[in-house]
Amino acid sequence: MSTAHGQQNTGDQNPHTAAEWDARYADTERLWTSNVNPSLIAEASDLAPSTALDVGSGEGADARWLAERGWQVTAIDISQVAVDRARESFPGPEITWLQADLVVDEVPGRDFGLVAAHYFPILAENRAVAKKLVDAVGPGGSLLVVGHAPEGVRAHGFDPADYVQPDDIATLLEGRSTDGESKEGGWEILTHETRPRGIPAGGGHHIDDVVLHARRLPAR
Repeated sequence: MSTAHGQQNTGDQNPHTAAEWDARYADTERLWTSNVNPSLIAEASDLAPSTALDVGSGEGADARWLAERGWQVTAIDISQVAVDRARESFPGPEITWLQADLVVDEVPGRDFGLVAAHYFPILAENRAVAKKLVDAVGPGGSLLVVGHAPEGVRAHGFDPADYVQPDDIATLLEGRSTDGESKEGGWEILTHETRPRGIPAGGGHHIDDVVLHARRLPAR
């Protein structure tokens, strides 16, 4: 899915700005497949539907899957072209389609029952974006972050250390203050593992995913 990076292109030939992502979407009739991300199915199928934030929603496959299962979805993407395309394919009231760049914009809403981000690259210098996603999850809600496994990222010509990884977010959630309480208000890690993608991506380099699924504990 697409990114929410507002910085200038770093020379890695990937789009980063809204204009660059718009150009990439406009250059093809469909950029991504219409398949739902398998990790979303695996981790969210048993969750009770409530409100969801789909981050880097692209052309909307994940948001639509959630909506069809009773979720009220806010789907955000940096590309207005992607947002318009997704809205046209699924105009129902179950999904609110919004253009947003989370480097400069705030999350549109709070206390979501699910915040899901699949392959949503956050540059290391923009770690505050990860904190925004964490803070958007309500008590009892789930955070689902899925990224390409580091070996696939390296094989594809990038350094995983340049980006915030699911492991980094797990460390954030598990951070402890001097009194032993979670700095994030208490989290339970439900899934934190590397698993096969099923269908390789990135020219065959991306074979495995790192999946982090955590639940914010209800307030005591």
